[in-house]
Order: sequence, then structure tokens, then C-alpha cells
Amino acid sequence: MDYKITGDVMQALQVTLRPGEELYAEAGSMLYMSSGIELQARMQGGVMKGLMRKFLAGESMFMSVFRCNGGDGRLALANPIAGKIFPIELRGNTILAERNAFLCAIGNVDLSIAFTKRFGAGLFGGEGFILQKLSGNGLLFLHGGGNMIEFDLAPGETMRVDTGCIVSMAETVHYDIQFVGGFRNALFGGEGLFYAVLTGPGHIVLQTLPFSRFANRVAAAIGSHRDESRGIAGLGGKILGNIISD
Repeated sequence: MDYKITGDVMQALQVTLRPGEELYAEAGSMLYMSSGIELQARMQGGVMKGLMRKFLAGESMFMSVFRCNGGDGRLALANPIAGKIFPIELRGNTILAERNAFLCAIGNVDLSIAFTKRFGAGLFGGEGFILQKLSGNGLLFLHGGGNMIEFDLAPGETMRVDTGCIVSMAETVHYDIQFVGGFRNALFGGEGLFYAVLTGPGHIVLQTLPFSRFANRVAAAIGSHRDESRGIAGLGGKILGNIISD
């Protein structure tokens, strides 16, 4: 398999598959495919994992499986949000990712559901109790909002991050939550009530623009202008009514 990531903001992953190769991806992510590619909807990992994806993670039960049946086949997958696509090679190891981060994978990569180890981390961790667990051998592609920032935490090294900014982390990284602390910090700091505390060793990937943060800004902007638009419309209707009555 050959691949190329194109674009700056709304990126696409262009892939060339050899005969017999398969790639499975999140449903609805396809941009295009050539005549040599066959598309099938398949429940990866069986019924139980499909049901867990559907009812616990809120994802589709089925994955889109692209198989090259003859000659080299080309396809492309699109990033569903404004951000970056990045590859991770698995060599028998396991990573945990936020539940919307998976784009596609090729090889013997198992995708399942993982639960946060602590009740508090799941309750206040921003992404709930559910994480994606990816393990095996192969190449997978994740995506996140904005730009990606990567760190390699040393054993015992700790980093506090915004709970929604985590894209992925090695299974060896310990995940917990910490209260911001201080009455003014909690109420007026604008950073939420809790931090995610990540303790090494292990590799972590953070996103600069979580979709939830972007959505909140859009919702706030719409709300702030709603009354203004109503006021203008109301004033216009009143003026029109006066003109008609005269």
C-alpha cells in the first residue's frame, strides 16, 4: 500500500492498494475510489464489537471495507473535520484514542472499546467512559481538529491538558483527572473544572482545536446574534406596518 496525505485544513488520505489488499475505514469517510476497488459494509470483530461501537461509542456498527480485486486500485478518504490526518504504525502494541479519532487501518489491526480505569476520569474526563482501543500489527490513520502536538513522556513525567484535547496515547500512559482548584479558577478561569492528568511513560498526541470547543464557540456566536437579528426584524416589521397604515 502507498499513501499520500493532501491538503492543509480539510485533509484527504489518498491510498493505492495492491491486488488482494484490504483497508477498512469509518463509515461515510470515502471521497472517491477507482474501478478496481470493491466496497463492502462489514461488521469488524463480530456482532458483539459492532453493538458496543453502536450503543457505547455512538459509532456505526459497520465499517466500510475497501478491497482491491485486480490491478492497482486508488481511493481517498476525507477528514470529517477541519484538522489533520496522521499515521501510526502498530507493531504488536496498543494505543487508546478518543472515540471519534479513528479514520482507517490496513493490516491485522483490532478496533475495540476501552473503558477508563477510574470512575472520576470517565465522569469528568470530557470524553466520558469510552475510548477506542487499537492493537495488533498494521498501519492506522487517526484524525484530530486543528494541528497535532506530540510528546513522549518519560517514566513518571506528568502533563496536565484540557480534557477534550487528547487524540491518542499509548496504553502505558496513566490517565486521571484533577480538579482545577481555587474558587476563582474554577468559576472564571474559562478552562473547565478539571484537567486530564497524563503520566508517562508513553507517547501522546494532542489536538489544538477539539470539535466540541469549536461547536461551543459557534453555538455561543449564534446565540449572541439571535436577539440582534430578531430586534432588527421586529424593527423592520414595525416600520413596514407604519408605512402600510399610512
